[in-house]
Amino acid sequence: MDIEGYAKRGLINKESDLEEKLTSRILEVKKHCSTEHARNLARAAIVEAEATINVSGDVLEPTISGVTMGEFGVGSRGIGDFYTHERIAEIIGKTSAVVDTTHLDDSGVVRAREAGEYIILTVDGMHSRLSDFSFLAGFHVARAALRDVYVMGARPVAMLSDIHVADDGDVGKVLDHIAGITTVAELSGIPLITGSTLRIGGDMVIGERMTGGVGAVGVASDLTAREQTQVGDVILMTEGAGGGTISTAALYYGKHEVVDETINIKFLEACEKLLDSGLVKHIHAMTDVTNGGIRGDAKEISRTAGVRLVFLEREMRRLVNPVVLEMLESLEIDYLGVSLDALLIIAPGEVADSIMETIRSAGVGISIIGKVEEGSGAMIEMDGELRDFTPRFRESAYTPIKKMIGEEEPRDFGEMQRAVDMATLEAIAKKERVIEKVRKG
Repeated sequence: MDIEGYAKRGLINKESDLEEKLTSRILEVKKHCSTEHARNLARAAIVEAEATINVSGDVLEPTISGVTMGEFGVGSRGIGDFYTHERIAEIIGKTSAVVDTTHLDDSGVVRAREAGEYIILTVDGMHSRLSDFSFLAGFHVARAALRDVYVMGARPVAMLSDIHVADDGDVGKVLDHIAGITTVAELSGIPLITGSTLRIGGDMVIGERMTGGVGAVGVASDLTAREQTQVGDVILMTEGAGGGTISTAALYYGKHEVVDETINIKFLEACEKLLDSGLVKHIHAMTDVTNGGIRGDAKEISRTAGVRLVFLEREMRRLVNPVVLEMLESLEIDYLGVSLDALLIIAPGEVADSIMETIRSAGVGISIIGKVEEGSGAMIEMDGELRDFTPRFRESAYTPIKKMIGEEEPRDFGEMQRAVDMATLEAIAKKERVIEKVRKG
């Protein structure tokens, strides 16, 4: 619970009994807290909220769009989320990096000038619904970060972590989370070497919620970026059993035994085999099928490379872990719109057999699931006919709450886009004003 946010809303609404109500809310969460301590905390929170509720100045006044994260689907790996990331790239602007946010790739890349190699950097946030399952959260976010380095054609060399636990969270959560990360580290041989551990919001957020992320750095001599996708290429995919998303679906639908299917490092092992084989230099693009599913990946690749992708549903279906697929279909969750943690490879057809032979030698299944054509967008061949294959407003709803919220685009999405566009321009203008001010001294 965010007591600072509660206090500010109460002040804005001019609630006369704010101190009493906030004290009561604090006592609901902090079971071993005395009434006196809760009241003192409520008073202090109100004092701080009053001091910061009206501020002025470029670096203090927040940019407001009037559109909330939930309304716009940010983080839900659908159209609204992709749109927001495009606006983020607009604010960052074109940089001197070899691969930056404008490419919508899994990682960023800069050149190590003296060494003549590429340095790859990425960061992944832990799945928000795994707060109560800290080991699992650590395992899957570490694996995700390493995947994002591998799919750039790079070899990861180190990881870092950032974990935040709310004021009432048990310290054991931190330790369990780190154990999950280092399980992947020891299995892969890629060490966790640094990190940060903090409370969410300091004293102002009470409860037990945990969040955080894992970053990874890698090196490469050759790159596989999405923009290199070419007409005539074939699309290959490895088997996938999912990670954080599939674990979350299994947990919140009471199918806990499915979680075990996700505990593996097959993706990492397949990538290591590819790197050792030297085939990476023939591969045009790689990506991991994560949140938003193949639908989301197809949109991003098509937009970045200016091509059309055509997929074969029957081939993709065969590569989904059967236990996971059975769960998804029994729950009416579209497997094409959720994270499968499979490896997607785009390469010339003449090297496809060599790639598949190499991947299979790691004990990982792989097949050709599509092709790249001239045009734009994505299509899928299903039941003998070609259908549109664009992402929905949100990724496939994979928990009871997500099903309640739904996947459909809100009727006022265009209006929300315009508001986000305005906020983007305001943020860019603010950035430029502050830069000019600092440079002038």
